[in-house]
Amino acid sequence: MLRVMTWNIRTGGRDRGGSDRLDQVVQVVDEQAPDVLALQELRGFDRGGLLAEVAGRVGMTPHLARSCFGQPVAVLVRPPYQVIDAGTLRRPFHHAAARVVVATSAGPFTVLGTHLYPYSGGRRRMEADWLVSAVRRAPGPLTLVTGDLNSLDPTVDHTERLAGMPALYRRRHLRRSGGTVDTRAIGRLLAADLVDLWPSGNVGAPEAAGRTVPTRFGGAEFAGMRLDYLLGTHAVAQRMGECRVIRGGAADTASDHYPLRATLDLDAG
Repeated sequence: MLRVMTWNIRTGGRDRGGSDRLDQVVQVVDEQAPDVLALQELRGFDRGGLLAEVAGRVGMTPHLARSCFGQPVAVLVRPPYQVIDAGTLRRPFHHAAARVVVATSAGPFTVLGTHLYPYSGGRRRMEADWLVSAVRRAPGPLTLVTGDLNSLDPTVDHTERLAGMPALYRRRHLRRSGGTVDTRAIGRLLAADLVDLWPSGNVGAPEAAGRTVPTRFGGAEFAGMRLDYLLGTHAVAQRMGECRVIRGGAADTASDHYPLRATLDLDAG
C-alpha cells in the first residue's frame, strides 16, 4: 500500500521572532511515514541545504518547485518507490506546482503538488485550469492533484461559516461580482473528472471531520474549513483504502493546517 500525504507546514515550520516547529513537523512525518509527501509553504527550503536536511531526517528524496512570488512547494518520495520523472509546472503560479512521476506496479503514478493563490478566487480558478491541463498530459491514468488549494468545496453550503469571519478574510472566498461563495477552483477540478478522495472515502461522516484548518496552533484567517485536498483520477480513487485528516499529538501545534493522508493500493514498480 502506498501512503500519500499533503501538508502545509506554515512558513517553513519556523516563525519569525517565534518558535521553530520543524522538530514537530519531522515528528508527524515520521509517525505517519508517507511514501509520497506533498509539502507547502517551504519558506527558506530553497537555500542553505534546509530541504536536503529535513528530507534526510525523514528518509525521503525531495523534489522542489521554486516560487517567483510566494513560497516553494515540494514532493518527497520514500524508497523503495522510484521517481521516473520530475519537474515544475511552467506556469506563473503564485506559489508553485511540482510534478513527480513514481513507478508503481500498476504503471506511472503522477503527483501534482501545489499551493493555490490565497487572495482571489478568479486567480485560483486560472491556476486550477493549469492543473487540469497537466493532468491531461500525464503519462498514464494514475494522477493525483494535491496540496493547499485555498478553496472551498462546491458541494457544501459555506454561507453561515463565512458570515462569521472578519471581512478581510471572508472576501478571499467570495466572488467579486455578487459576493457569492467562490468555489470555482475545486469545481473546475471536479468537472475535469477528478474525484475528491476525502468525501469519497468517508461517506456519511460529518463535514466537520474533514476540516483541515485551523489547528490548535491558530489561524485567524480560518473559520473551520477544508482547504487541503487529495483529488485523484478515477483510476486512483478505485485504489483508495482510507483517507483521513491527521489530528492529535504534534499535528495539533506543528502548523495551522492539519495533514491529510490517504492509502492507495499501489506497490513499488
